[in-house]
Amino acid sequence: MKLVELPSPNHAPRPDGATVDVLVLHYTELPLQESLDILCDGAREHRVSSHYVLAEDGEVYRLVPEDRTAWHAGRSHWRGREALNTTSIGIEIVNLHGDRHDYPARQIAALVELCMAILARHPAIEPRNVVGHSDIAPKRKIDPGLRFPWAALAAAGVGLWPKAGGRPLDGDFHKALQRFGYAPPIAVPPKDIVKAFQRHFRPAQVDGMADPETRMRLADLLDQVGGAA
Repeated sequence: MKLVELPSPNHAPRPDGATVDVLVLHYTELPLQESLDILCDGAREHRVSSHYVLAEDGEVYRLVPEDRTAWHAGRSHWRGREALNTTSIGIEIVNLHGDRHDYPARQIAALVELCMAILARHPAIEPRNVVGHSDIAPKRKIDPGLRFPWAALAAAGVGLWPKAGGRPLDGDFHKALQRFGYAPPIAVPPKDIVKAFQRHFRPAQVDGMADPETRMRLADLLDQVGGAA
């Protein structure tokens, strides 16, 4: 993994006592150079940044130090907390649309290497706290997209993936989604919360319906984390 230092002016101090405990994965929607230009532009009205940008060839650009807040998550919610920029690390992965374009193998290999290093430096990032932008901003965001290889990352030790053949979840599906980490269906319609879950954990069927397969996958994930909030 080749690391290139490209400092962005768009960052801020983390609050005193803040613990980095979330890793957020995005796709850029733009080619590499355009993405870097935007993320390093200190004159934009709405400045944005991320800690890292990962090119298609596996080259990694470090824009913001991990001990600083980068502006990548926007309005966001996970496990009862909002405004996740202050406690997260963001990686922008170059892909024009992750619902339509595959991620090259060498890019994913570099991503796994980068994520493993981040997780080693920040042990508070539990496996279920490795999320996509769509997980923490349902309906508003869809990245990293349906073609993102979440299962391969989990097999390499980055994040979680549900095991097959379990029992469907009993009880209120939306309360169970909240126990896992998703936002309550208040500002966002309930169906869109289910779609966000499916985008990550059941990309072959993203219809917002809590059918037996979707309920089984959530039940297994809750089992993996001990059913805790």
